[in-house]
Amino acid sequence: MKWRVVLERDETSGDWAAWCPELPGCASAGITQEDALENIREAIEIYLEV
Repeated sequence: MKWRVVLERDETSGDWAAWCPELPGCASAGITQEDALENIREAIEIYLEV
């Protein structure tokens, strides 16, 4: 299944935030875009386990 993910860079810290708009409260972050994407994939898996 595919989920839409939004990535946004924090201009102050340079870190990346990621969240899935269709799954309320499902969000994560990372130092790089790749980290943020990997972390949000894991967060989505955990979110859907419940």
